[in-house]
Amino acid sequence: MTIVGRRKEQQELERLGETPRAEFVVVYGRRRVGKTYLVREYFNKEFAFHATGIARGNKALQLAGFNESLRRAGGTGDATDWMSAFSRLRDLLESGNALRDVKSGKMVIFIDEMPWLDTPRAQFLPALEYFWNIWASGQPDLLLIACGSATSWITKNLLSNHGGLHNRVTSRIHLEPLCLGECRAYYEMNGLAFSEREMLESYMVFGGVPFYLDLLDRRIGLTQNVDHLCFGNTAQLHNEFDELFRSLFRQADRHIRIVRVLASKASGMSRDELCAAAHMSDGGGLSTTLAELEQCGFIRRFGDFTKAKLGDTYQLIDSFTLFYLRFVEEGHTSGWWNANYGSPAIRAWSGYAFELVCLLHTKQILHSMDVLGVSHTASTWRSQSSDNCAQIDLVIDRADGIINLCEMKYADHPFAITKSYEQRLGLKRTVFARETKSRKALHMTLVSPLGVVNNTPRGAVQEVVTAEDLFWRP
Repeated sequence: MTIVGRRKEQQELERLGETPRAEFVVVYGRRRVGKTYLVREYFNKEFAFHATGIARGNKALQLAGFNESLRRAGGTGDATDWMSAFSRLRDLLESGNALRDVKSGKMVIFIDEMPWLDTPRAQFLPALEYFWNIWASGQPDLLLIACGSATSWITKNLLSNHGGLHNRVTSRIHLEPLCLGECRAYYEMNGLAFSEREMLESYMVFGGVPFYLDLLDRRIGLTQNVDHLCFGNTAQLHNEFDELFRSLFRQADRHIRIVRVLASKASGMSRDELCAAAHMSDGGGLSTTLAELEQCGFIRRFGDFTKAKLGDTYQLIDSFTLFYLRFVEEGHTSGWWNANYGSPAIRAWSGYAFELVCLLHTKQILHSMDVLGVSHTASTWRSQSSDNCAQIDLVIDRADGIINLCEMKYADHPFAITKSYEQRLGLKRTVFARETKSRKALHMTLVSPLGVVNNTPRGAVQEVVTAEDLFWRP
C-alpha cells in the first residue's frame, strides 16, 4: 500500500472496519483528486465486490458492466434490471465465498462512480435503497463504499436523501487536494527532482490534485512540463476545463458561468455582484449551484471581518481552474509558457496565485507561529471608507487576544520592506483598528517564500512566514 498523506481518511476507513455493524460510507470530492486510488490502495484491491459506472453509458451498458463484475467476483446469472442486479449481489455475499478484507474481516463492496449508474428511468436508486434497507444494513460484517465525482448527485441522492436512504449513510469522506507538504512527498516518491520554488510554482499551477502531478515528467523542469501539458492543441490538459466540469455536474453550464465570472475578480464577489455579473436570478437554483461548487472545492464562501453575517462573499480558489482561464484558454501555442516565463502578465498572476496558496494553507501559517491549537476564525477585510483602498485578504482572529493581518508577497529573493511599504502596512493597521474598533493586538504578518532581508525595519511586521513553513504536513 503506497498512499501519500490521507492520514485522517485512512484512520476513518480503519475505524469503519472495526465497528460491529454494517457501514455505508460515501467517498466524494472533485474529479482527479484520488478517490478511487485511496480506496483501492487501502484495501489492496481486494473486495468482495467491485463495480464502476461507465461515463455516458446507458442503462444496458451499465448493467452489462455490473454483471461482468458479478461474474468476476464469483456470482452467476445476468440481471436485466437493477432490482435483480442487487439480488444477485446479495446471493454472492450470502454464498460464503465472498472475499473478506484481511485487516477487518468485513466484506467490502466498492461501487465506484455510482452517479453514472443512475441513468434516466433506470430505477437504480430505488434498487439500492431496497438492497440496503432490506438486507445489507443488517449485516454486521459488511462495508459498502459508494464513490463518485458528481457531487451534485452524491449530495442530493445520498447525503441529503429524503426518501428510503434518509440518514442511511454512516460516514462521509470528503477527499480534498493534497497540501504542499504532501505534494513534496509525492514528488519524491515519483522521482521528481524539483527545487522548493518549482514545487511551490507547481502548486500555483496544478494545485494539489494527484492526477495532474502524475502527469509531470521527471526528465524535464517545471516550466517545460507546464508547456508540454497545457499549451498547444495536442496538450493533455488542453481541454481539461470543460471535461472537468461536465463530468462533475450533469447540467454544468450554470457552474461554468459562475466560475468564469468569479475568475474575473480575484478578491471574490458578493452574492448580489455575482448575480449581476453572471446575469442570473437570486434563488434556490443559485444556492444549489454555489453549494455544489463549494463542496467540490472550486470556490470558498467567507465573510468580511466587520460583517456579522458570514458567507457573503464567494471566491474561486481552484488553482488549475484559475490558471486555465487566465492562460490556457487563450489558445497559446506550444512553447508559449517557456518563452514568456517572467513576463509582466505571468508575474502578476504569480502574485495572486501565491496568495491563493497561502489562503489554502492557513493551518500551516498558524503552525509556524506555534498557535495551531488556538481557536480562531479566518476572514477577509476591506475598508468601508471611500478615501482609501485598504484591504487585507487574510485576517486570522485568534482567541488569545491577537489578530494576524496577513500580507502575502511572492518573490524569488528575500523580500525588502521599503520605507514606503512600511508606511503602507502602518496605514492598513491604523485603518483596520479605526474601522473595526477592535481592542485586540494587531500583528502584521508577512508571508513570502524566502522571508525578508536582514535590515527589515523593527516593528514593520511581527511574524514572517516562509515557503518552508507552508510545506509543513499536519
